[in-house]
Amino acid sequence: MEVYFYLRLLSKTGENKRMKNSSKFQWLSSVIFLYLVNQAHGQKRGVPHDLKCITHNLKVWDCSWEASSRINHGTTYEICIVNSSYPCIQTEKTHFEIPALSLAEHEIKISSMHVSGNSVTKFILNERSVSLVPATLQIFNLTADFSTSTLYIKWNDNGSVLPRHSNVTWEIVVLYKEDMEVATIATLNTTLIGKDSLHHWSWTSDIPLECTLHYVKIRYYIDELHFSGQKEWSEWSPLRNISGPPIKENYEVFPQDKVVPVGSNMTFCCVVEEPVLTAQFGSERCSLIRLDNKSVAIEINNITVSPSSGTNVVFTTKSNMYGTVVFAGYPPDIPRKLNCETRDLKEITCSWNPGRPTGLVGPRDTNYILYERFSGRNVTYNRDEEHMNENHQLIFQMIAGQEIYNFTLKASNPVGRSEAVILVDVTRKVYPHTPSKLIVSDIDPTAIILHWHLSGNFANITLLCEIEINTAYSGQELRNITVKGLETSSYRVSVDRLMPYTMYTFRIRCSSENFWKWSKWSNEKQYLTMEGVPSKGPDIWREWSADGKSVIIYWKPLSINEANGKILSYDISYWSEEGKQHLKIPDPQHRAKIQLDRNDCIISVVARNSAGSSPPSKITSMEIPNGENLKVEQIVGIGSGMLFHWNYDPNMTCDYVIKWCNSTRSEPCLIDWKKFPANSTGALIEYDNFRSGTRYNFFLYGCKNQKYQLLRSVVGYTEELAPSVAPNFTVEDTSADSILVKWEDIPVEDLRGFLRGYLFYFEKGEKGTSKIQGLESGRSDVKVKNITDITQKTLRIVDLQGKTGYHLLLQAYTDGGIGPGKAMYVVTKENSEGLIIAILIPVAVAVFVGVVTSILCYRKREWIKETFYPDIPNPENSKALQFHKSICEGSSTLKTLEMNPCTPNNVEVVETRSAAPKIEEDTEIKSPVADGPEEGSDAEPENHVVVSYCPPIIEEEIASAGGEEAGGSSQVIYIDIQSMYQPQAKPEEELEKDSVGGAGYKPQMHLPVTSTVENMIAADGLEKAAGYRPQTHVTAWNLDSPDSPRSIDSNSETVSFGSPCSVNSRQFLIPPKDDESPKSSNGGWSFTHFFQNKPND
Repeated sequence: MEVYFYLRLLSKTGENKRMKNSSKFQWLSSVIFLYLVNQAHGQKRGVPHDLKCITHNLKVWDCSWEASSRINHGTTYEICIVNSSYPCIQTEKTHFEIPALSLAEHEIKISSMHVSGNSVTKFILNERSVSLVPATLQIFNLTADFSTSTLYIKWNDNGSVLPRHSNVTWEIVVLYKEDMEVATIATLNTTLIGKDSLHHWSWTSDIPLECTLHYVKIRYYIDELHFSGQKEWSEWSPLRNISGPPIKENYEVFPQDKVVPVGSNMTFCCVVEEPVLTAQFGSERCSLIRLDNKSVAIEINNITVSPSSGTNVVFTTKSNMYGTVVFAGYPPDIPRKLNCETRDLKEITCSWNPGRPTGLVGPRDTNYILYERFSGRNVTYNRDEEHMNENHQLIFQMIAGQEIYNFTLKASNPVGRSEAVILVDVTRKVYPHTPSKLIVSDIDPTAIILHWHLSGNFANITLLCEIEINTAYSGQELRNITVKGLETSSYRVSVDRLMPYTMYTFRIRCSSENFWKWSKWSNEKQYLTMEGVPSKGPDIWREWSADGKSVIIYWKPLSINEANGKILSYDISYWSEEGKQHLKIPDPQHRAKIQLDRNDCIISVVARNSAGSSPPSKITSMEIPNGENLKVEQIVGIGSGMLFHWNYDPNMTCDYVIKWCNSTRSEPCLIDWKKFPANSTGALIEYDNFRSGTRYNFFLYGCKNQKYQLLRSVVGYTEELAPSVAPNFTVEDTSADSILVKWEDIPVEDLRGFLRGYLFYFEKGEKGTSKIQGLESGRSDVKVKNITDITQKTLRIVDLQGKTGYHLLLQAYTDGGIGPGKAMYVVTKENSEGLIIAILIPVAVAVFVGVVTSILCYRKREWIKETFYPDIPNPENSKALQFHKSICEGSSTLKTLEMNPCTPNNVEVVETRSAAPKIEEDTEIKSPVADGPEEGSDAEPENHVVVSYCPPIIEEEIASAGGEEAGGSSQVIYIDIQSMYQPQAKPEEELEKDSVGGAGYKPQMHLPVTSTVENMIAADGLEKAAGYRPQTHVTAWNLDSPDSPRSIDSNSETVSFGSPCSVNSRQFLIPPKDDESPKSSNGGWSFTHFFQNKPND
């Protein structure tokens, strides 16, 4: 109160000072000074100050104040609530309790009474100045589960002390180690409900509780919404600790044999007296964490799946090793595909897939319990190690009268648990056992009875069964039947609508009428049904023989479904002149030949088996003539068949028949036929034996009043192909500019389609220089002719070159492609007119040049004679032989008429005449050109003298065979150059005469040459007889001269020969012109005639 009065005094003083414009600094200084003075004065006197009030239950306020420590202990305080009926309180303590006051402000007066005097202190108190501090709690119970390292805490919230419901926040702190490190801090929120409640909290430690001491303390905070004062945390509860259990032998490492989920973080510790040196988790070394003086730990993060034997944790000291094992795995999956069903309505089988493997085996593996809710019964799964990875199943015995079951399958292992639920109506979940003991018995050819055995009690349901019927011809058929369930296991059912004499295969399976699942199929049972009467007669056709005297009846064998048994025979009946006839044809023969005249009759065919006969099939023997000549049509198939169309004809009352055959086969042409209804207008013929590229003949018949008429004749292919062979063609004629070729038709079987034309290729080239297969119409040097007229069989190729080779190629083609080709090489003839012209032109030119040359020579004959053949043939005076001196000098080959010694060459004279002059053996005349006639030749005898060089002619006559050598005479005959070339020789007398009296140049011949002396003597005589004489050195003559003349005289025994030429000159030596020169009596031409003057010139 004194402070109050001081403050008011200062306030007034301050106002006066403000009125006097005093500064604020002075005012604040005065206030601080007065406050300090008052405090010092009050403490000296023991006046209470700093009054604080708290409440624990909102019903009582606990207030206290601060007092000086120097106050006498005999001080008494009186606390009064001004304007309140609450009595004053006297106490020697510095705190008091009062009931909770209303929200208004209340004045509290505290009077201090002590020896030194009395003082009064006043306080203003309301709810806002009171703090709500909950009372300190005591932990009711603290326990530990060392196997799981879990702490369990219990405490009482003292909720009964608060009048209203309030929200409470609890803070729990766990400490560990000797230095009390914080292990965890947990916060919980609850509500006080006006009465005491016991609360629970648990915490699992990362460190095994055995490793070190753990402490727990707790406090709380009450959030009272209707309290306007301050709210504070309570004081911490006293510490409670829990120590580990006594260390047992062989248990120094914790935790022991722990099972944890994969991915967990774990701490392992070792509590031993001696220091731990190393630690290892599996094969991995770990760092040591020191907990206290006896305990070390290691931390392992994200543990992976351990092997089936677990993962070892080993701590090593100097003298020993300590360890444990940890198992890491997965919690069990929720059971997958849980299914419960019954097979016999006696027990329920529940199966499931366990899902992902947990990685835990043995006692740590997953346990399954099947619990049925309605009955409260359960079944535990007994593990089968052999089927661990397959579906699991449990068998639950059914309860009489119960059809609905609610099953819960619970799965659990040390690291987790799961469950699956299923509701089952067993009447709708029936999966029967496999039917067995299948038996078949006969009823008739089209029905049987099927017996089988099915385990189970199905008296309360209806069974649905499926029968599978298989045949080789009609395939598979399924029939569903319903059967009333029985308590026994034997069932039977009849099966009808079967085919007679057919091998069937039966099998059966069953389910409930409320279908859930079929049972497995029973074993198959084969059975042959009874035979029946054939259901229809054979399909028949007839063909007349080529001579028209018999009919061949054809019929098709009945199908299995039509024969209804094994066909034994066929009965054929018909009418002839002798009456009704019968034939019995055994199976498998399907044709019969009967003798008939041209009268029409009806033929009947019946098939018979052991059960009876088929209905008869009938056909007439004659055809209705077609009124017009049918044209053969062409058709190509589509796909694997032939499509036919025809116009509707109301007159056709029976049916249509299409028969076909291979056109390459001989008559009768019959392969197959097919019948169609009378109202049809088209048909597709499909035949398994149709072959591409094969020509078939088709015939369409229409039936009128049981008689058939041929309507169309068609030839066709199912598919056209290219011809398989080349056309066979030959060259018929060739000329200088054309070639005529001719080819033959390709056989039908090789044509393989309708012929559309020919392709004829030809090109110019040498033989062997062009490959025929390379001829293509796209090349510029190849010409092609497309022959579309298939009746054409010849082709003439014109505008060719004479004496030129051509390559020819002929190919046939169809719509299916172009066939192979035949190649040929031909050379055209030479152009005769051109050859004649080519010969005539050079001949004409030569004749013209010869005529012009002759005319010129004739006009210049004197000049030519004087120049080339003067009267005196002196070589030195011949202009033709005058050469430049410089050319001739020093050259031995250019010397003219040089007289050199000459020895005769060996000459061989071949003669066949009987009389011939005797030739000495020294002289031998050889002919290099011609030989004598062959032995045995029929030619007349002739004299042949062939020489290549003519030496001077010397003829020696021997008077008598007995003359002496010294008395023998030699005669040299001189022959002029004209007489030398006469074909006929003169008589011997004239020859001798001329040789004596002749003058001029005379060549000589000496036969035989006896000695060198005789030659010299003869030469001297010749020089005396005439002026100019040729040289006598015959050794210098050239026998190989091509200009040496040859003289052949078949009528004279004297043969004269010699050379009109000098040794080194090829020019003729012109004889002197005088009247005594011998004239040639022969009219033949000689070279000298050309230079002689005519008398009339």
